[in-house]
Amino acid sequence: MPLEHAVPLDAIRYDDQGLVPAIVQDHLDGTVLMMAWMNRESLQKTLETGDTWFWSRSRQELWHKGATSGHLQKVQSIRYDCDSDCLLVGVEQIGDIACHTGERSCFHQVDGTITPPPADMLSQVYAVVRDRRDNPTPESYTCKLLAGGDNKILKKIGEEAAEVVMACKDDDKDAIAGEVADLLYHSLVAMAYHQVELRDVYRKLQERRR
Repeated sequence: MPLEHAVPLDAIRYDDQGLVPAIVQDHLDGTVLMMAWMNRESLQKTLETGDTWFWSRSRQELWHKGATSGHLQKVQSIRYDCDSDCLLVGVEQIGDIACHTGERSCFHQVDGTITPPPADMLSQVYAVVRDRRDNPTPESYTCKLLAGGDNKILKKIGEEAAEVVMACKDDDKDAIAGEVADLLYHSLVAMAYHQVELRDVYRKLQERRR
């Protein structure tokens, strides 16, 4: 469906100021990037141009996100909730920066830190793997794998792939889940070793689903 037909403008329930909240989310890994307000005109421009447009309540004017900074948001999807009074906008964030502070997400303050939790489980595991790579500890299995180099990591991937095959041959659902988890984990270690970003894998997966 073309983007301009994704949301019927008349279906949205705007508040008494003519506004509707729009939650902006990374379309690949689900990270919530920001929340801003749209009115009918900014929503229409978003649908027509494929970039996010918002309404600035402080300046009382339309706001083309990223027009000054270059951090445009290329809209991939727009959905509205069951009450039609909130929008969920999936975007490709140009420059991977949505916040005016330079952070990736405006929701970057968590428990007094500035490190937001990744939005999906693979990203969470990969963040730990990369931390082990960058801050090694001798007791960590991940660190030992990385220290063993490419050959050790690839040997484990081969072993885990064979175990996935055997679990599937046995039609053991619990074993399949466990072995696939092990294979994914060791693949993430290989990615960290070769400095491959998980988002690049998500892009490849997105291409393959078409």
